Amino acid sequence: MGYFYIFATIAFTVYGQLVLKWRIVNYGDLPDLFIDKVVFLLHLFLDGYILSGFFAAFIASLFWMAAMTKFEISFAYPFMSAAFVLVFLFSVVMFSEPITWQKILGIILIISGIIVTSQSK
Repeated sequence: MGYFYIFATIAFTVYGQLVLKWRIVNYGDLPDLFIDKVVFLLHLFLDGYILSGFFAAFIASLFWMAAMTKFEISFAYPFMSAAFVLVFLFSVVMFSEPITWQKILGIILIISGIIVTSQSK
């Protein structure tokens, strides 16, 4: 069950990041004037999808707390790096973000780190 908690943490984290990016892009750039920033952020906060992203972050933290009851943090935390990999992959598909050799190398290093640290249990 502990691995499910880690997986759920990652899934809700990734969902939150992707939905925030998807919706925020629709609102444009952050304005320069302070009052315009407040209005802009209020509009963002009232967007149902953005609220779902915040809620997903909260749910992810609950699953993370459950995971902490099952594993040492030094073992479990490296799995959170999988969120970087998944966000990268989904950002390529959903937002047409570029794939560069530096990003590929980074993903390979992250996956290698997850494999190495998961062997210590």
